Amino acid sequence: MAITQIMDLLEIDLIGIPKSVKTLPERYDEVTKVGNPMSPDMELVKSLKPTEVLSVTTLQYDLEPVFDNAGIDATFLDLTSLERMQAEIVKLGEKYGKQDKAASIVSEYNATLEKIREATEGKEKPKVLILLGVPGSYLVATEHSYIGDLVRLLGGVNIVQGEKVEFLASNTEYLHQSNPDVILRAAHGMPEEVVKMFDEEFKKNDIWHHFKAVQNDRVYDLPEPLFGTTGNLAVGEALEALLPMLYPDEP
Repeated sequence: MAITQIMDLLEIDLIGIPKSVKTLPERYDEVTKVGNPMSPDMELVKSLKPTEVLSVTTLQYDLEPVFDNAGIDATFLDLTSLERMQAEIVKLGEKYGKQDKAASIVSEYNATLEKIREATEGKEKPKVLILLGVPGSYLVATEHSYIGDLVRLLGGVNIVQGEKVEFLASNTEYLHQSNPDVILRAAHGMPEEVVKMFDEEFKKNDIWHHFKAVQNDRVYDLPEPLFGTTGNLAVGEALEALLPMLYPDEP
């Protein structure tokens, strides 16, 4: 989805795109749908005879062997942070002769970041816990995750430090000891179910009642279109939506 949006802004035509419940750019209305991004229909992909296939690094572990076996050249874009996404946009611009378009997208994000730095300058940095819910369970997002990166850009301090991975299994005792000022809850897939699961967990598991963020009513559910597991072009809106959650005195 994010790659499709990027290619649309760069005005690059495609021969195949993933199926998505989200609205895809009009430019690709007549383009062949090749199935779920996590498990594309490889026969269909091969039949299109692509010279290159683009996916994201978060799916690389699962998809790289699949593409290798099919003899297809796949490139995995790193969209796990705004800076990395900007670098990938620049590279795509260079590769497909769209340098001006790429530079324009990147400079727009830089302007948004500058505004945010001014708004948060000198403010006390909030401690933040980010939970990623999937149907039936949830993980803790580190600063290496996309949402973790957004929090970092806003000056927030992730309570999980020193990890190399994007997500960790949850340990509520440890989380309670770190006592975050803010809890952000993100849903990956089936958002309504995940929000219900979180509500149930926070109601039934007594330990949550002792969290400062819960007592101060600073628990926020992040809407999925804005806050996915990888970067997307709504990053400016996402930063603006996060700002009052981390700094409630901000208008």
